[in-house]
Amino acid sequence: MKRILVLAALFFPLIVSAQTKLADAIADDFSTRAAERFNQKNDPIMVFVTDQMSRSGAGGLEIDKTMVELKKDPAALDAALKYLYQYSDCNRQTLIANLRSMNLQSNNVFPIATYTVNKFKGEAKELQEEKATLIKSGQMATVPANPAPTPAPATATAPAATASTPATTGNTATATTPAASTPTTAAATPAPAAPVEDPYDWDVRNIFPLATPDQLVEKYGKDHVTTHNAQDFEGNDLGPAWYVFPDTDNQMEVIFNNDKSKTVSFVGENAKWKSPFGIKVGDPLEKIVKINGRNFRINAFEWANGGLVDSWEGGQMDGKGVTLQFKAVNTGDPKLYDQVTGDKKVKTDHSALKKLGVVVEKVSFKTAPQQ
Repeated sequence: MKRILVLAALFFPLIVSAQTKLADAIADDFSTRAAERFNQKNDPIMVFVTDQMSRSGAGGLEIDKTMVELKKDPAALDAALKYLYQYSDCNRQTLIANLRSMNLQSNNVFPIATYTVNKFKGEAKELQEEKATLIKSGQMATVPANPAPTPAPATATAPAATASTPATTGNTATATTPAASTPTTAAATPAPAAPVEDPYDWDVRNIFPLATPDQLVEKYGKDHVTTHNAQDFEGNDLGPAWYVFPDTDNQMEVIFNNDKSKTVSFVGENAKWKSPFGIKVGDPLEKIVKINGRNFRINAFEWANGGLVDSWEGGQMDGKGVTLQFKAVNTGDPKLYDQVTGDKKVKTDHSALKKLGVVVEKVSFKTAPQQ
């Protein structure tokens, strides 16, 4: 009996470890297969996972690069597994089926499934609720896993068959009656007009690889791009910037920095742009706290850099190149507003901020410098 207990004491930690940590070879296999599926661009699993990583911030600004190099970023790899679990409705058997569909080595499927379920089972309910909400609201892109084949037009040959049958009897009048009625029926139910395709690319992530202003002009057309000097959040001159769709809700400011990084900013509340992390102007403070995964600090209003994020406090947005400026909408109560104005920092869980209707006023993304 003692021997059994000793063996159990020795091997139990190893079993637990196998369920809570992925071996490098297994992580590499998943990373490689995920990259292959991501590069297909229309794979339903990767569409879902990539959108969720972008929305949550787990993929960083350059999500395309992240998705093909998951093994270089353990946190991003974990996030990809988390959202694959969410895509699988937090069901182990469905998760296993989806892992197999990615052509993983067969002996890697169960360790990954075990690792994922153990790591994220405490979030299962929240993940399922979030997925249902996103799909219902239309915020989650969906791609059918097995698109139904287009059915053959069953009625296409019916009129001809009807017409030909009487023709063999020599009854010309009877033969021509169905044929004559066919165009009338078709005219009564015209095919719906095809929707007009939007000619512009509204995904902000596709701006980041551009190296020159000329490429920006080529992408959106010279009639939709202008240039003039820009200012930072404090009003300091930043030099020339390029503006896509200027003086519209979709205005986007692009600065090509000397270190070959790019700074992309927005101030339009009703813009069409699909931005990293799912952040847009007008988003409530509570949404940004959720994306960051914890409360953070902002500069108090009505002062230098008022409303600007001072520190992400080590949250999901920390070090990701995101700069946000907030404004308070409900400023009618001076006593309440004075609590979060002046030369000081304010934590986002401050009770006054919740009552002031604080929202995002400006969004700015800065990519990493290029070597």
